[in-house]
Amino acid sequence: MNILEIKNIEKSFGENKVLRDISLSVKDGEIVSVIGPSGSGKSTLLRCACMLETMDRGSVVYEGEPAVWNEGDGRVQYADKKRLRELRSLYGLVFQNFNLFPHYSVLRNVMDAPIHVQKRGRDEVKREAMALLEKMGLSDKAAMYPCQLSGGQQQRVAIARALALNPKILFFDEPTSALDPELTQEVLKVIKSLADLKIAMVIVTHEMAFAKDISDRVIFMAGGVIVEEGSPEQVFASDNERTRAFLGKYYEKTEG
Repeated sequence: MNILEIKNIEKSFGENKVLRDISLSVKDGEIVSVIGPSGSGKSTLLRCACMLETMDRGSVVYEGEPAVWNEGDGRVQYADKKRLRELRSLYGLVFQNFNLFPHYSVLRNVMDAPIHVQKRGRDEVKREAMALLEKMGLSDKAAMYPCQLSGGQQQRVAIARALALNPKILFFDEPTSALDPELTQEVLKVIKSLADLKIAMVIVTHEMAFAKDISDRVIFMAGGVIVEEGSPEQVFASDNERTRAFLGKYYEKTEG
């Protein structure tokens, strides 16, 4: 079953058309990496899928339930607040800049949404939050504040916070772009470990070796369109000129 279906999304910022008729779907448990040059619309696509950005046209459907659709006159219609709140509980989002609450402890950052958004019991949420922090190797950091952690540790807290909602799908928006190479590997290792949980993931990344290794499917975007998609083997061995031009640096690195 498809956890997510996106159809014919278009989005412009003024005269700049960032997304041009984008359609894609993600199955339960599937890991999809989205690669492409800066400015190709990757992050905007994620933000539209999460209803953080208002689309100009298109539809977004979670588990068969429409979140956004086109009316007969072409206008974009969003589901009502109650329905959107329910649909938003199906996914977690990990930002490139962590977006942790600086005045909350690590534990409170992880517990906040399950308690206040999902209205779950504090004791149960705390048990689950501590288990998640242990999985992230951060159980000894529960009482600390984000400013006391390294960038890699902050991103691991952000991942634990996203997982605390028990989502069906996780979105990662360039989760390592704010980190140095050593911390990047630390976070990528954690994301790889999540594959065991069988949660669907959509990962916008510039880490080509990681995308090739972890993904069931790779989507290459450029100029606001999907140029190519397929298995990692298909995309990384592509004959498409635009794809090969983008992957040139990756080939040089692996062959050098």
